[in-house]
Amino acid sequence: MTEAPPSLPTRNGGLALAVICVAQLMVVLDATVVNVALPSIRDDLGFSVDNLTWVVTAYSLTFGGLLLFGGRTGDLFGRRRMFMIGISIFAGASLVGGLANTEVMLIGARAAQGAGGAIAAPTALALLATTFTEPAARARAFGVFAAMAASGGALGLLLGGTLTDFASWRWALFINVPIGAIVLFMAPRVLNESQGSGTKLDLPGALSVTAGMSTLVYGLTKAAEDGWGSTTTLVTLGVAAALLIAFVIIEHLSSHPLMPFRIFANRNRTGSYLIMLFLAAALFTTFYLMAQYQQDVHGWSPFLTGLGFLPMPATIMFMSLVVVRRLIPTIGIRPFLTVGPVLAIAAMCSFAQLDAASTYWEFLGCILLLGVGMGCSFVPLTMTAVNGVAPHETGLASALLNTGQQVGGSIGLAVFGTLFAHAAAARASELGPLAATPAGQTNAFVAGQQTAFQAAIIVTGLALVASLALIRVQKVVAPTPVAEPALAE
Repeated sequence: MTEAPPSLPTRNGGLALAVICVAQLMVVLDATVVNVALPSIRDDLGFSVDNLTWVVTAYSLTFGGLLLFGGRTGDLFGRRRMFMIGISIFAGASLVGGLANTEVMLIGARAAQGAGGAIAAPTALALLATTFTEPAARARAFGVFAAMAASGGALGLLLGGTLTDFASWRWALFINVPIGAIVLFMAPRVLNESQGSGTKLDLPGALSVTAGMSTLVYGLTKAAEDGWGSTTTLVTLGVAAALLIAFVIIEHLSSHPLMPFRIFANRNRTGSYLIMLFLAAALFTTFYLMAQYQQDVHGWSPFLTGLGFLPMPATIMFMSLVVVRRLIPTIGIRPFLTVGPVLAIAAMCSFAQLDAASTYWEFLGCILLLGVGMGCSFVPLTMTAVNGVAPHETGLASALLNTGQQVGGSIGLAVFGTLFAHAAAARASELGPLAATPAGQTNAFVAGQQTAFQAAIIVTGLALVASLALIRVQKVVAPTPVAEPALAE
């Protein structure tokens, strides 16, 4: 196998970091930016209730389905090249989506956004890993990047609510166009290109994993909507399992596999993927339920809902940039990957106590607790995922971390969404005729919400178990050009 040499030092570290992180924020933010705008989109374009969910699902479907493929293309064909292609697709699709005048046009644009994001996100992290190799600069760069990745969902709610209330839902998409143009203008000027690995693209593996991941995300979405026992859910998840099993077989037989399974031989890296999976399930569920809680229970506007979440990304950024990145070189990674899940567990316990009488200050305490936990977790998770990986496989390692986040979020929404719906329906049945009153609807919503967060305590507990059982790394090292030993560690 021909190996790519490490990238040369970047021409301007500050600008390179800004370009990479702005692109990452843009991609992550768009997973939630339209959530609070859905009622406006429905009224403007005449969406049916069933089709409206596809404004969100189309993005997550293509984003989650194409992540492994997108990350590997950067390793094979050059990270900067594929990063720019991904941003171009993303920005172009955003323009089309903002101009959409039909359901099909908007859903198609959101799917294209997800495809562009699936190429841009893992190549962005891979560029970061091979650009910043000096320990202090590396810790700073990963701190900024992790802050963007962790806080993007909450910032998406704020931006979406602000633009929807004061301009139009279309601007939640239009805003990506000038940002994308700036990123594309700056990228060739501040980022070095990497040499492709020289290997062929594993097309059967790419097709099977893309189809399998897309089908899995779709099946999880249908589980949240129709229930786990519905025919659609069972058939879709069965097909997804068959496709992913086929992918595993193809990879074992391929001379140039899309995903060499030796990458999982490193217990720390595997642990980082699992922790991300579990924490993302809790984080995505929090955004989903708490946005509805503030609007449906307390009657907040989309703008106020987004504004109410603002302390959370601010806390994540403070922890990532001011605390964690400065302490990692001194105390290492492992303490943060213990404290982070512990705080996430405490946050889920706190969310489970919220009810109709809870004040904003109680809500604020919950999101600050979660913000500190995520701020402790995302920087070390991001660094561990690419720690010691050969330069020509950083895209794959990055894509797996992104996949853990995306699939974890999808699983969380499906499982906790189902628990929420069933618990709310059970409470409504207990209330009888009172369930139709505003007080009854609030009571049912709170019952469902509390049940969902009680289950989320278990999932964040699994993140802690994975951390204690698998994470052993203290210091991180720059990518090494020696592929096989680096992955076996």
